[in-house]
Amino acid sequence: MAAKVGHPAPDFTLKSTKDATSSKDLGKQISLSSYKGKWLIFFFYPLDFTFVCPTEILAFSDRFDELTDMDADVLGCSTDSVFSHWAWTQTPREKNGLAGLRFPLVADYTKQVASAYGVLNEEEGYAQRGLFIIDPDGILKYATITDDNVGRSVEETVRVLQALQDGGLCPAEWKPGMPVLAMT
Repeated sequence: MAAKVGHPAPDFTLKSTKDATSSKDLGKQISLSSYKGKWLIFFFYPLDFTFVCPTEILAFSDRFDELTDMDADVLGCSTDSVFSHWAWTQTPREKNGLAGLRFPLVADYTKQVASAYGVLNEEEGYAQRGLFIIDPDGILKYATITDDNVGRSVEETVRVLQALQDGGLCPAEWKPGMPVLAMT
């Protein structure tokens, strides 16, 4: 099943860094159903230990409390192994690492989930930058895919989440407190 806005998000069960305190307890499985009842910001990034990826992953981590206050959770995914994810989360930020990351990373080592979400770069074998907002019922509400060289805006992701949660007809540049459009 391919990802399509307005339809159920493609299901997945992947090994993760969730609750790992050492490399020995890696691999706790996370499924889409693990987030039932909450909003999920599910994003793909190309590869661990790269240059743009840590800037956006850490930007989401730095705003994690704000996102959880909005009844949302965050999950990052690449086609790297869970062992690579673990090593990256143990690497200090000043060395291009993700030390202190506040949400788990999942490993789509088979590339099946990246393919289902339409972000797999088949020629290179890694995921492109894709961001998906999934509602508490598992319905895909927002999807965007960008070039590998362009990091995503957490600010825009927060704004879109707020608009989706508002439920109204939100015009361009809408922010909470602004009026929504009326259908006449």
